[in-house]
Amino acid sequence: MATKKTTTEETVGATKTTATGNSVVNEGRQIWIKYGKIMTIVGAVIVLGLAGWFGYEKFVQEPKELKANELIFPAENLFDQMTTTGFNKDSVNIALNGGDLGGKTVTGLLKIINNYGGTEAGNRATYMAGASYLNIGEYAKAIKFLKDFNAGGADQVKIKAYELIGHAYAEQKNTAEALNYFKKATEVNPKDEAFTAEALLLAGKYATATNKPEEAKTLLNKLKNEYPANQMVMSGEIDKLLASMGEFE
Repeated sequence: MATKKTTTEETVGATKTTATGNSVVNEGRQIWIKYGKIMTIVGAVIVLGLAGWFGYEKFVQEPKELKANELIFPAENLFDQMTTTGFNKDSVNIALNGGDLGGKTVTGLLKIINNYGGTEAGNRATYMAGASYLNIGEYAKAIKFLKDFNAGGADQVKIKAYELIGHAYAEQKNTAEALNYFKKATEVNPKDEAFTAEALLLAGKYATATNKPEEAKTLLNKLKNEYPANQMVMSGEIDKLLASMGEFE
């Protein structure tokens, strides 16, 4: 997702979602693509195959990528705006299905996914479609698109995608899968102190809110012990949460 990777990563954290209706939801809100042969004749076949591949990349895939990035630009801008101003059904409908926006034609994310699904732009569109559906309460569709999304090695985006899937399951009252995906978010990249620490806090609070105290203690203790520079740890808030569950230093 070279063309818009930075923008997309920035907007992921800004996306506002809703979860179970208890206090962990509000907490979660505060916390927010790309994912030798031997015989001469066989070697010749490989060379021809590579030539065909590079030809495909040069004359088919590259133009397709360029076209997809051109088409997605208005919808991506609209998505970026919604992460700041809020997701309403009218704007989400234009982002998903296309339409006129201030005299400019927006190609819908769903059309880009269908026509350019093998491109980086198509992959970004998959993420944005999932996040958009989540914000208008279409949780099954949100889960489908977010699961189809490939972060392509962009760990912070992957963390956020897992968190969004968790929120969608939480809205469906599927607490087991919700916690499962919140925990998945904590396992993507332990070296990412900012995003992983936030994921641990979210998962810990969700486990607390859904009456899973032992899992909550495990998650919060991991946050406390492995990410001591986290603000919630340094402020003593994690100790307070642990103490409320009967665990003291």
